[in-house]
Amino acid sequence: MLQRWMMGLALAAAMTTCVAAQDLPKSQFKVIGLNSPTPASIHDEVPFWRKTVLEASKGAITADITPLDQMSIDDKTMLRLLKLGVMDFAGMDISKMAGDDPRFEACDLAGLTLDPEKARTACNAYRGVIDRQMQKNWNVKLLAFGGNTPQVFWCREVVSGLGGLKGKKIRVFNNTMRDFLGGVGGSAVSMAFAEVVPALSAGVVDCGVTGSLSGNTAGWAEVTKSIYPMSLGWSINVLAVNLDSWKRLDPKVQAFMAEQTRAYEDKMWATIKTTTSEADNCNSGVQPCTMGKLAKTTIVPVKPEEMDAHKKLVEGAVLAGWAKRCGAECAREWNDTVGKALGLKAPTP
Repeated sequence: MLQRWMMGLALAAAMTTCVAAQDLPKSQFKVIGLNSPTPASIHDEVPFWRKTVLEASKGAITADITPLDQMSIDDKTMLRLLKLGVMDFAGMDISKMAGDDPRFEACDLAGLTLDPEKARTACNAYRGVIDRQMQKNWNVKLLAFGGNTPQVFWCREVVSGLGGLKGKKIRVFNNTMRDFLGGVGGSAVSMAFAEVVPALSAGVVDCGVTGSLSGNTAGWAEVTKSIYPMSLGWSINVLAVNLDSWKRLDPKVQAFMAEQTRAYEDKMWATIKTTTSEADNCNSGVQPCTMGKLAKTTIVPVKPEEMDAHKKLVEGAVLAGWAKRCGAECAREWNDTVGKALGLKAPTP
């Protein structure tokens, strides 16, 4: 009897979902997404827009998604373009917007968290602040947080460890990574993701920072000999929508998209666990490697004393540098949100 009742509930739920999907008014969205070679784009973002949303809406919701690297768009301009309504939805690395507002790098400061669960905890604690700033200053609504594999050092030669980074020219993509490198004597070079492989090949930079699997899928292993896996964060990305586009949507479509993007966020964090566990295999030429390319890169172990230095750099140079950029009030708000969640405290200059 109980089994029949449960089956009845499941059938009713399925019918309700089906009816709700069939009742959705037709909507077409323009989306600009993340860099196409990254695992987040390959395994999460593109399938979400091209398959998941289409199927869940029974064809009512369609999207034209183009990765930003296929449009020659500067990562740092994504939020501005979204504000202008150039696209309805956008996926972007939030830390790259920190030149406009230091709060945009606050839940993923360089080396702040060392596992995906803590990274998500930090960003959840700061979700209200990011959404507030986006809506207030950019006419944009935050829908979801995601991330990538740990951001690590890919180097042309085999490095000795943390001390071996001193004096090297290293590609980074946000201010907080600059703070970290300043603490170890490295020279930070800002460079778009698509420009890094030729720059490494030509010796314009000695190393570059990107995800342990993102670099693999983008061909960095072909121009580097070693990976130093000291983490500088998770390259947190967000899915956001232009507020005018959002307000024009039928309430049913708004509810549908809110539900879908919540599930999309869960999937992105689940993917990080799989890609992170596979990254070392792929980069070392060991199976299983189903999400990347087999390569022969030397992975230089992080020594215990280097992790102690890492902790001091995060709690010193990184937090201090960010707090100075953001200001005392901003730092106090961080302490009440991210800091409280992680048991850390930023100085209030």
